[in-house]
Amino acid sequence: MSAEIARRDFLKAAAAGAAGIAAASVFGGASAFAEDQARVFEGKKKFAGIGSIREVTEDILYVGASDRRIQLFENVYPIPRGVAYNSYVLLDEKTVLFDTVDRSVTGQFFENLTAVLDGRELDYLVVDHMEPDHSSAISEVLVRWPNATVVCTKAAALILNQFFACDISDRSILVDEGDTLNVGRHTLTFVMAPMVHWPEVMMTYDDVSGALFCADAFGSFGALNGNLFADEVDFEKDWLPDARRYYCNIVGKYGPQVQDVLSKAASVDIRILCPTHGPVWRENLGWILEKYSLWSSYTPEEKAVMVVYGSVYGGTESAANALAAQISQKGIADVAVYDVSKTHVSELIAEAFRCSHIVLAAITYNMGIFTPMKNFLLDLEAHNLQNRVFAIVENGSWSPASGRQMKEIVSRLSGCSIVGDTVTIRSSPDSGDSDALIALADAVAASVTDESAVPEAAEAAAGKKWVCKICGYVYEGDAVPEDYVCPICGAGPDAFEEA
Repeated sequence: MSAEIARRDFLKAAAAGAAGIAAASVFGGASAFAEDQARVFEGKKKFAGIGSIREVTEDILYVGASDRRIQLFENVYPIPRGVAYNSYVLLDEKTVLFDTVDRSVTGQFFENLTAVLDGRELDYLVVDHMEPDHSSAISEVLVRWPNATVVCTKAAALILNQFFACDISDRSILVDEGDTLNVGRHTLTFVMAPMVHWPEVMMTYDDVSGALFCADAFGSFGALNGNLFADEVDFEKDWLPDARRYYCNIVGKYGPQVQDVLSKAASVDIRILCPTHGPVWRENLGWILEKYSLWSSYTPEEKAVMVVYGSVYGGTESAANALAAQISQKGIADVAVYDVSKTHVSELIAEAFRCSHIVLAAITYNMGIFTPMKNFLLDLEAHNLQNRVFAIVENGSWSPASGRQMKEIVSRLSGCSIVGDTVTIRSSPDSGDSDALIALADAVAASVTDESAVPEAAEAAAGKKWVCKICGYVYEGDAVPEDYVCPICGAGPDAFEEA
C-alpha cells in the first residue's frame, strides 16, 4: 500500500512539474520560472558560443549558426553543403537583435546570444522576415527577455501571431517605409521590401556602419565553415552556383520587387550586406549587386547554351549529345547538357537564369510532353523566366506531339523566342536527322554570337502605375480593372493605390 501511495505522489509531482513548464510558455510567468530553475541548478557555463561569434564591426556581432544535417531546404531543394541561419546583434546604448534562426540551431543561437549580451537586457528584436527559418526562436527570445520590444511591419505582426498565437501589441513598434529608430550612436532606418519574397519583408539600414540587414536578399545555400565574409572565401568558384540557385528558386519569381529594392539601395551608402543566409559582404559589393540586377531583370548572365533532354530509350539523348557537339564545334565554348530526369529541377532553373539559350529535347509521352520535361517547363513559367532564346527537338515513334506542346509553354514566357526549325526524331536519329541537327546547331550558334538575338529586359512603359499595398506588385494602366486579381498575392483592385 505504501508503495502505491508513493507512486501516486510521484505522478502528481511529475504532473505538477509539467504544468509548470507549460505555464512558462505564457510570457508573464516565464521569467520567474526560469529564475527559479537557475537557482536550483545553474548548470555548466557554455563556452562554445563565445568561440563561434564573429565581429561584423566593432559593435555588430554575428550570432547565427549553421545546419549541416539538413538535406532539403524548405523540404524541396537539395543542399548537400547545408545552410547557415544568420542573426546579428548591435551593442549600443540599447541592444538590438536582428532576426533569429531556424529551430534546428536554436541551442547554438542562444549560447551565442547570451554570450554577446553578457548579462545585458535585450532592448529590441527587429524582425525583417517572418519565414520560420528566421523566426522560429522569436517566442523563446520574448520569454527569455520579457522587456524586449519587437520592431516589425504590420504584416509581420499579423503573421507572428499566426505562428505563435501571442499578442505583441503592448511590446511592439510597427514601422513603415523610411521610419527610423535611434538606439544610441546608431540610427536604424527601415526599408520596405514586400514580396522579396514574403509580403511582410523589410530591410534595416544602420547609418554608422553602412550595414544593410537585408533578410533573404543576397543570401546563399551553404553552411559557413568558420569564414563569415565573402572575401574570406573564393565566392565565385565555391559559392556562386549556390547563391544563384538560391536566388532563382526562392526569389526568382519576384524580379520586379527585387528591382524596386535595388533602386532604393542605390540611393543609400551601403558598405556591408548582412543576409540571413550565407556569407556577409563587406568588399566588392558591386559584383554581387550586378548579379542580382541581372537575375531580377531576367537578363542572361552568360552567353551560353544549356541543352536539356528527356529520354527513355536513348534516342533523344543521342540527338541531344550530337546537337551539343555541333554547337560546340561552331565555336560556342559554354555548352552544358542535362538529363531532365536526373538533374534536380532547382539546378535546371538556376542554369536557365544563367544561360542565354535553352535547347529542349523531349520524347512524346502519352501524347504529351515527357513528364519531367513538362514539369521543368512549368517550373520555368512559375519562376517568371523571361528574355531567352529556345530551340526545340522532339521525338515520337508514331505521333510526335511534344514539340508543339513545348512551343506552347515557351510562347507564354515573356520576351522569349524560338530559333531554327523543330527537329523531329522518329524513335532514334538517322542520317537525315543528322543534317537537321547540324542546321539547328548552326541557327543556335549564330544566335549566340548575334548581339541582337537575345531579348533584353523591356523598359517600363510610361503611364500610370498602381502599387499593391500588400505585396508591392506594380500594375500599369489608366485604372486597375474591377475584376483584377494581383498575380503575386491574389489581392483585388481595392488593394492598389496610385504610385
